[in-house]
Amino acid sequence: MGTFRDSLDTRALRFALAFPLLLAVGFVVCAQMLRNSLPDPVAVMWNADGGSSFAPFGAYVAGGAGLIVFFGWVAFLQSVPISRPVVMRRVMMGLGLMVSLFITTVLAAGLVGQSGVGDARLSHVDPIVLAMGSGAAVALGVVMTFAFKPDPRWTQEDDHALEAERLRAADPDLARDTLRMWVHARSSVFIMIIISALFPAALIAVAVPWLGALLAVAGLVGAGFLFARVRADRGGLQVFAGGLVPVLNVPAVDIAAAAPTDVKAADYGGWGWRHHEGATAMLVSSGPAVVVRRLNGGRVALSAGTTVAADKLAGILNRAAERAHQDGQPHQPGSR
Repeated sequence: MGTFRDSLDTRALRFALAFPLLLAVGFVVCAQMLRNSLPDPVAVMWNADGGSSFAPFGAYVAGGAGLIVFFGWVAFLQSVPISRPVVMRRVMMGLGLMVSLFITTVLAAGLVGQSGVGDARLSHVDPIVLAMGSGAAVALGVVMTFAFKPDPRWTQEDDHALEAERLRAADPDLARDTLRMWVHARSSVFIMIIISALFPAALIAVAVPWLGALLAVAGLVGAGFLFARVRADRGGLQVFAGGLVPVLNVPAVDIAAAAPTDVKAADYGGWGWRHHEGATAMLVSSGPAVVVRRLNGGRVALSAGTTVAADKLAGILNRAAERAHQDGQPHQPGSR
């Protein structure tokens, strides 16, 4: 039991349980104040002509209070477990406030719109209450998202951070042998893609929307393969096209040597991810690159953006390969 309690943010839990309940009580009290001016039964659904579905006053109020509590709890309680990311907890706390206030607004607008009307069939939802309440719900939800400070606890993420710091302290060269960077094509290339793909897609979409959308998606996918996220460390080399799709994975133990060089993309089959004459390449442009020679005789070419970055990347991969060969262990890229 103690372990379960320790996994929850008790301050957030108290607020998550209490706020929807108090809001529901407030709605019930205010509804009772309007009781004498409301028709019987009251409308619960409306169309352009007025009320279309009806229910007794008590059912409207009890059902509305239940909706406030239920949906408020569903959203608020997502922010209580401390194992979840801090950003998610803050967003869910703000969303819980927004949802519970919005439901209350809709219910209140329905009652106010029927106040003083003898027949619920002639009533409409009050637009002023609905607009002002909805605006307040959104604004207060955003404020809560930024104002809520999750209860600080030691989590698994802290364990990982502590372990990473311990490794850096024990091995000062670890930071020197780690590189994270992005490479991308020149801006003129993306302008060319916009002119040759997105503009025609916009024109085609006027006549054939699905074909225009297909052409636009093809252009965006092509542009995505002219971005690459590079990760190099003691485990080896990993490259992700568009920052997401893994296209190159070279363990340090498989590297024979790495050398910075200037390449022509045409020599490797062109831009993007290519297999050409026994070589695998992820080139976003011609120019500074790193060519990795594997123990099995294969080659890997990777754009590096600048000459300085190419020299640094090649140095990291050579040191990683030397260390892996000395250890005789098949490290995986991304490991330490």
